[in-house]
Amino acid sequence: MILSVTLDISSVRRQFPVLRRSINGRPLVYLDSAATAQMPEAVCLAMARWNKEQKSNVHRGMHVLAEESTVAYEDARTAVQKFLNAAHPDEIIFTKGCTESINLVARSWGETHLQEGDAVVLSMLEHHSNVVPWLQLKDRKGSDVLWMDIDEDGMPKLDDLKKHLKTGRVKLVAITALSNVLGIAPDLKTIIAMAHDAGAWVLIDAAQAIAHMPIDVQDLDCDFLAFSGHKLYGPTGIGVLYGKRKLLEKMPPFLGGGMMIRSVTQEGFTPADLPGKFEAGTPPIAEAVGLAAAIEWMQQYSWEDIQAHEQELLRFAIDNLRLIPQLHVLGTDGKSQIINHKSPIVYGCLSFTLDSVHPHDLTEILGRQGIALRAGHHCCMPLHTKLGIPASTRLSVGIYNMKEEIDVCAQAIVDAQKKLHT
Repeated sequence: MILSVTLDISSVRRQFPVLRRSINGRPLVYLDSAATAQMPEAVCLAMARWNKEQKSNVHRGMHVLAEESTVAYEDARTAVQKFLNAAHPDEIIFTKGCTESINLVARSWGETHLQEGDAVVLSMLEHHSNVVPWLQLKDRKGSDVLWMDIDEDGMPKLDDLKKHLKTGRVKLVAITALSNVLGIAPDLKTIIAMAHDAGAWVLIDAAQAIAHMPIDVQDLDCDFLAFSGHKLYGPTGIGVLYGKRKLLEKMPPFLGGGMMIRSVTQEGFTPADLPGKFEAGTPPIAEAVGLAAAIEWMQQYSWEDIQAHEQELLRFAIDNLRLIPQLHVLGTDGKSQIINHKSPIVYGCLSFTLDSVHPHDLTEILGRQGIALRAGHHCCMPLHTKLGIPASTRLSVGIYNMKEEIDVCAQAIVDAQKKLHT
């Protein structure tokens, strides 16, 4: 159901300096937020202020700058805790991105909890960041990776999950909260409940979902959740791993070095308590400040307004793209050969193919006109193989996009199609 939109989009757009850019004399049309979202002025200023006035390393320093930086860094942790509704601040681990967060779980939890013959379940929707770490673990430990196929709606097949869980071998289900190709959101609560009933833990890859839907880790009852700050209108270089305290406390450190120890001798070391034992070395302090500022900025808008606006944009995009001959929006027609639901509720993005036109050629032409799309397999090669296509073009939206930009993009696709077919 599409709700009424009450956002003042003009006011929102004025807060993003990059949207004032022109590319080759044409206004920038940024439809690539699934790759990285732009940052509002408030985030840029918060990071600049820290760099200019407070820059210092955190923890243990007794001078004013160190104390101020430590407060800012730990305040950022609290901001993330509240944003996710985690039970404790020390359940929030800062990393350099969602990829590192998932690797932390694979290396720390996986190395100590998985044995030969144990299994991790993935879905066909997964980004490579939630595939490769488990394949690496398979090579090291002799564990298995089992797959949930997708049904005609593009959703993971719960019958596959049920079958895998019945084997008694599954120790973890690692699942995306939102497909970065189809914009489809799996039924996380059902998947989590099924996994827990079978004695398995659950990791959620929330990289795509974090800017498009509310996430309450206690309500979901997930065991781990990962995301990157740059998808949430924040900076690159910072990610988050949420983990239940009871699990994190039993996991060994991921990286070794300064700050993650309580004591070191010539014979060994004692790791620090949470969250420090997982944050070796100088952390991304400016980036944490930026992430906290992005969360504060986001919270001035309601999720109802954000979702209503973005779903209206995507519905408008689907309806307009469908009018283009030989263009096939994945998940909304039969061209994909696999999924064929007619009225999808999608979040954040959609992907399409254009007969006889490679996505790279299309996006290069549009890119010269200032229209930013994404081409390729979007780090989802298993899904593209399943769909029977080597690549697709992705259009993704953020809070700052307008219908007029969709119109410009659609007309540019039509013009490019004519140019490439002549």
